[in-house]
Amino acid sequence: MRGALLPLLLLALPAMAQDLAGPRPLVVVDQPMLRLGDVFEGAGARAAQPIGAAPAPGRQMVIEAAQLLALARANGLAWRPLSAQERVVVERPGRPLAREEVTAALKAELLRYGLDPEAELELGPVALPMIPPEAAPRLVVDSASLDAPTGRFAGLLSIGAEGMPMQRLRIGGRAVPTLPVVVATRRLSLGEIVGPGDVRLARQRAERVRPGAADRLDQVVGQQLHRPVGAEMGFQRSDLAPPALVERNALVTMQVEAPGLSLTAQGRALEAAGRGALVPVMNLASRTVVEAQVTGPGRVRVAMGAAPLRREAE
Repeated sequence: MRGALLPLLLLALPAMAQDLAGPRPLVVVDQPMLRLGDVFEGAGARAAQPIGAAPAPGRQMVIEAAQLLALARANGLAWRPLSAQERVVVERPGRPLAREEVTAALKAELLRYGLDPEAELELGPVALPMIPPEAAPRLVVDSASLDAPTGRFAGLLSIGAEGMPMQRLRIGGRAVPTLPVVVATRRLSLGEIVGPGDVRLARQRAERVRPGAADRLDQVVGQQLHRPVGAEMGFQRSDLAPPALVERNALVTMQVEAPGLSLTAQGRALEAAGRGALVPVMNLASRTVVEAQVTGPGRVRVAMGAAPLRREAE
């Protein structure tokens, strides 16, 4: 009996020597090389064995049952597929290469060809690759050219990062002139006086800047709004004025001055106005409306001998 079992035991020895293993249905790798242990659990001492290239960052690959069986046999793993539908999906995380990263590298190169440092670069259609999430891209621009009259540019972009092969792309686009504009940092309401924290200086494409737009902070700060302004919106100089020191229908002190003479009277401002502005004021005693200049909060000055504008009815 023992002699009959010996040949069977000898036949079983190769299978016993194999490592028992099973494929992982979903694999996430962060290295450019795929290893046996990434695909099979229980790969034992062969787990670190390279078996091929991993997918490119942001991509995936599928290892079908037949390929898995071939890998298992080649590496001494005791595994057979239960069905032809068994597979392993291998994913590799990635992030899109940002267009801002590309334009920054382009601008640094195109400055050598006379690019306006304040110009905005508009890339043409281009499919930028994915790169490893934590990797810093290495971007090199070669064969750059710039047509100053049209702003058209072109170049050859080399893209590399740790854990991915170098890629080369032909890129092009247009350099767009920009202008300084003052924009609101928050929504501002009609009548608000603009403070230093309410505005910032930005640059916008020249083709989008309206004539009369404020382009300096001192044109806006301390001024009163004649219309609401939304956050990140620009200011038109025509919509700004010095803060009103006299409000519409407010009581004011009218001062009449002449050499050796100074008189005061009570009046009512018929319009709102800022310092130095002219405003119609009705004398409460005579109901006569005269033009006066705003000199301070609630105070106006009337020129001696100023002709009445009209007389208000009782």
